[in-house]
Amino acid sequence: MSTNKEIANLDKMKLNELQAKFAEVIGEKTRSPNKTFLVRKITEALQAAGGGTAGESAASPSTVSEPATASETSAGPGAATEPTPAADATAAPGAEKLTRLEVPELQARYLEVVGRPTGSTDKPYLIWKIREAQKGRIPIGPRKSAHREEVTFKILPLRMESAVVDKLDEAWRSRGIKNRMEFFRGALCHYLKELGAEDAAALFADATAA
Repeated sequence: MSTNKEIANLDKMKLNELQAKFAEVIGEKTRSPNKTFLVRKITEALQAAGGGTAGESAASPSTVSEPATASETSAGPGAATEPTPAADATAAPGAEKLTRLEVPELQARYLEVVGRPTGSTDKPYLIWKIREAQKGRIPIGPRKSAHREEVTFKILPLRMESAVVDKLDEAWRSRGIKNRMEFFRGALCHYLKELGAEDAAALFADATAA
């Protein structure tokens, strides 16, 4: 089936079919109930495959390869796709297949490409982050200090069960929120407004807008 036909069929699929298609094409499971989000992500992944079939989008290290061109659109962690023969012909010399690397090798590659170490052992995340760095989509090098002139920071402990965190992350990602910090700031801003603490809420609103 052609890519265009696959994309056209997405609107006819039920939620469970879209979730299964998401896992097949993108390479990671999802429980998102948002059909619009699922259709968009699957469409992006199929288009990024350069016209290949859904079977060419891999979910295992033996079949997933490093995208060869910068024109491909990233669909997030775990969304690696098999390049077409034409893409292979234009691949940079020595380009490695990240999905065939083990976690320690990916961590070393992460340090080399991103410019800072990582303690993550999540292979799809490491692969996605390395590719984003290679495409110039994320900041490279050591993180800047959180300290600013005349500003004192405090770190607040927040401990949750892993299953709760997974559902939380799925929720804010499906709504297009950039990261967990932006989500927490927005949530605190909203709740403070509900409490009538407008001054405190404004501080979070300003930080979110920035």
